[in-house]
Amino acid sequence: MDDKNMDDKNMNDNNMNDNCKIGIFDSGFGGLTIFKCIKELLPQYDYIYLGDNARTPYGIRSFETVYKFTTEGVDFLFKEGCRLIIIACNTSSARALRSIQQQWLTKHPHYLLFPHLRVLGVIRPTVENISKFTKTSEVALWATPGTVKSESFAIEIKHFAPEINLIQTPCPLLVPLVENGELYGDGVDYYINKYWQQTTTNQIENNIDTLLLGCTHYPLLLPSIKKILPSTVKVLTQGELCSESLKDYLRRHPEMENKLSKNSSVCFYTTDQCEYFDNLAQIFMGEKISSQIIQID
Repeated sequence: MDDKNMDDKNMNDNNMNDNCKIGIFDSGFGGLTIFKCIKELLPQYDYIYLGDNARTPYGIRSFETVYKFTTEGVDFLFKEGCRLIIIACNTSSARALRSIQQQWLTKHPHYLLFPHLRVLGVIRPTVENISKFTKTSEVALWATPGTVKSESFAIEIKHFAPEINLIQTPCPLLVPLVENGELYGDGVDYYINKYWQQTTTNQIENNIDTLLLGCTHYPLLLPSIKKILPSTVKVLTQGELCSESLKDYLRRHPEMENKLSKNSSVCFYTTDQCEYFDNLAQIFMGEKISSQIIQID
């Protein structure tokens, strides 16, 4: 390598070392429920959140399209100085994460400069510790039709907790309710009750004691869900599980944790209208949000 290339490499490496944030990528708003839990548990780090709202939803798209959109989002976050990226989208985690980790990441120019770059998902950390919460080993999963069809949660549970019987129920109308700001009321109660009845109808003995919310939008409906479900059923959100998993990951990987900048800064990006993003993001985060619009295609 000649002197000029060496200087370029050192400059890029220094930029990476001076600006080491945690990136959160989602197809839209849902990942904010995970980010909120991460930020509350680990407030000291610097974060960038990117919502690809212009191209949401991902669930109806092909594998190739989801992979393309997700790698473009991750690439943008790398260029913004993120060293550790959480794909806070179940569809991307299900369809694109493995290919990104095993093929795309190792060929990325930033990886060649700094091989500690990591991209993590939300499905595996969601299910890794689920056995701690169930006594009957009967666990219900509510998710979007695309996530249920992918069998992603079922595959991970079979690997990490094979003793659990997973009852999956697609809940196609919960996301539209959330994105229209309908978090309470008779309409919300009707659909929650409907999906719970579907969950339990074919159970000879209803021993379900845990409900896992496998969509990042659903936690906003948590008060309404708890109001209708039996008090004996524990409702788990991905945010609480993934934030604890990230904390543990950083504890086990000091080579990563020591490089992350700690100024408690947060930056929000969206690929669609900022005003729309900010208004809905405020519902998810419980605080005022000011985003910037970018293009990643």
